[in-house]
Amino acid sequence: MKPRWEEAPVSETEYAARRARMVELQLQRRHIHDERVLTAMRTAPRHLFVPECFRDLAYDDAPVPIGYNQTVSQPYIVAYMLQHLKLTGREKVLEIGAGSGYQTALLAQLCRKVYALEIISELAAQAESTLGALEIRNVKIRCADGYFGWPDPAAFDRIIVAAAPGHVPQNLLAQLREGGRMILPLGDFNQHLLLLRKAPAGKILRRKLVPVKFVPMTGLAEKVN
Repeated sequence: MKPRWEEAPVSETEYAARRARMVELQLQRRHIHDERVLTAMRTAPRHLFVPECFRDLAYDDAPVPIGYNQTVSQPYIVAYMLQHLKLTGREKVLEIGAGSGYQTALLAQLCRKVYALEIISELAAQAESTLGALEIRNVKIRCADGYFGWPDPAAFDRIIVAAAPGHVPQNLLAQLREGGRMILPLGDFNQHLLLLRKAPAGKILRRKLVPVKFVPMTGLAEKVN
């Protein structure tokens, strides 16, 4: 076996084959059936959003470190959350915790406009650079505390959160349009995904989904939990 540093680079054709296997084995066999989500997962080059030393792991059934004590989430969980958003392509979406930009790239294929927040400046810059190199244009990235949301535009049709607060941030609920959906991991040690829908008159409908393990939401969320 050659030492790792002497191995031949993996071709884009091989990465595409790995993505196809990921979709078939990790997603379709686990009831991810939204064809738009599956197509996005087959297309987005996940390996470009992780450090070069971890690219061999990019399409494994696991989260991958991206530095700064953060990870890009397990492909199945990313797809599961996106499927529950029920995106049609017309939505304006707020993403909290963009990380290196992988989920942002998927959202860009699935909705009209993505507003992505990332609290770690180095990751926000990395995400912007990678998305720009891929010529993804329907995304705005801002380095800011996601607990406050993005109050500049009108309300969002969907909100997706990729870090776990100990409670549902009211700022985010306030920025969710009537009829909109928000999905987030909730909790400290025992986390679960929570799906929220804003019904008429501002009523919030809640549905508890699967157990998960996300990095905690930092910034103000740490102080008010």
